[in-house]
Amino acid sequence: MFLGFKRDRTALFFTVLFPLMFLVIFGGIFGHQTTSKVKVLEVGQASIIDRAVAGGSDQLGKVMEVKKTSDRTDALRKVEKGDADAVVEQDGNRLVVHYSAADQVKSGTVRGLMNSIVESANVSATGKPPAFTVANKQVEDDSLKAIQFFTPSLLGWALASAGVFGASQTLVTWRTKGILRRLQLSPAPIPTVFAARVAVSLAIALVQFALFVVVAQLPMFGLKLSGAWWMAIPMVIAGVLAFLSIGMLIGAWAKTQETAQAVTQLVVLPMAFLGGSFFPLDASPAWMRTLSYIFPLRYLNEGMLNVMGRGLGPSSALPQIGVLLGVAVVGALIAVRLFRWDAV
Repeated sequence: MFLGFKRDRTALFFTVLFPLMFLVIFGGIFGHQTTSKVKVLEVGQASIIDRAVAGGSDQLGKVMEVKKTSDRTDALRKVEKGDADAVVEQDGNRLVVHYSAADQVKSGTVRGLMNSIVESANVSATGKPPAFTVANKQVEDDSLKAIQFFTPSLLGWALASAGVFGASQTLVTWRTKGILRRLQLSPAPIPTVFAARVAVSLAIALVQFALFVVVAQLPMFGLKLSGAWWMAIPMVIAGVLAFLSIGMLIGAWAKTQETAQAVTQLVVLPMAFLGGSFFPLDASPAWMRTLSYIFPLRYLNEGMLNVMGRGLGPSSALPQIGVLLGVAVVGALIAVRLFRWDAV
């Protein structure tokens, strides 16, 4: 099984190198964004902001839009979701700025504007010590950066694609070319043959995981692992088993390679987008977030992000592992019921 995979250069490229290219591209271009105006929510009464806005500065109005709100919790949630760029509130002589690290450009713009406003207020207090200070507070964990989202999410997409495509195409090919019948008549036990296929898939997935982590930790990307990051390994194993079962189900049902490939595309592509592999689901519409729960890729991405990106403990990945193993068992049982030795 392993030698056959190694000799297939096309499979080697699309399974290992192709997903890795996406990591390099996404990691390399992130942060090169532009913005025209930042949206700031003012919680309560922030006199220093009010005076700056009332000053009638045309330049300030071109780059910043300020809206008042009394609901601090809702305002912070909007920043986390990307509906606003920052929340400001005044605590005595201190201006507190809550920002999100999801958009490095806008968060930097907000902090720069707030520092400028505070400096102008201090200058106006002639002959006195600085009357105001600014404190910047990130709404997420300080360790959450773009590469820590893209590494587990793109890895999840790579594992899903390799598992579903590999299992479905292998099973249909073996059936249409009569290999299954030959295996049935050979001395090799059928369970041993399929176990070897699963073992090779798991080994390749672990190699993918190692490559992704090594590349993402290069200085140009800056992935930092801490806490229970090692829980990503059982997450990878559970994910591969789930996607192999889905691929086996498709392969057991499809009669031709063309049918298997078409159905696999219909499963993998929507799952990649709705499973949170290319963009955070928190920023997506409510209906999309609800729909994403039916895709096992969401649970793989979420579990790996919890331990690799958010620094959560081992228990944070257990529910996702349970769901993936459940998908693997159900998919395998259905595949067994649909299994056929011959193409006819």
